[in-house]
Amino acid sequence: MTQNQKTSNSPLTHFDSSGQAHMVDIGEKAETHRVAVATGKISMLHSTLSLIQQGNTKKGDVLGIARIAAIQASKKTADLIPLCHPIPLTRVAVDFEVDQTTNSIKCLVTTETYGKTGVEMEALTAVNVGLLTIYDMCKAADRGMVISDIKLLEKHGGKSGDWVAQ
Repeated sequence: MTQNQKTSNSPLTHFDSSGQAHMVDIGEKAETHRVAVATGKISMLHSTLSLIQQGNTKKGDVLGIARIAAIQASKKTADLIPLCHPIPLTRVAVDFEVDQTTNSIKCLVTTETYGKTGVEMEALTAVNVGLLTIYDMCKAADRGMVISDIKLLEKHGGKSGDWVAQ
């Protein structure tokens, strides 16, 4: 094993002892049931939210297409994030909640697998792409939409166990 292949004691696991980026070795890790839940929201004009709810956008069913985009993105995470492992997802659930009082749509994604590494990045990627799809489909009506509050809500499984946001 060369110096660059040795792992460091740093909490940043994607760097070796020389500070070089590397893909984390998960070969010896146990396969466990792993779950991650992530969220984010997109805020918009009231008129834009009305268009989405009425299905009157020129591009079609905004939330239906955003749901498919989010699922597709979760499966492509390793292609987008350089040091992520490709993961065989066993479940991806995407839900949208419309909030009339804030003229926003919340995206909630749950990802699952039975594997050697977690699915947090897949959930977060799915949220981002789902919300970006809403933006893309509605930008002709509202270029001022704001995507915000993207975060991991919880993760379960693996050596580090369960974690839930405060």
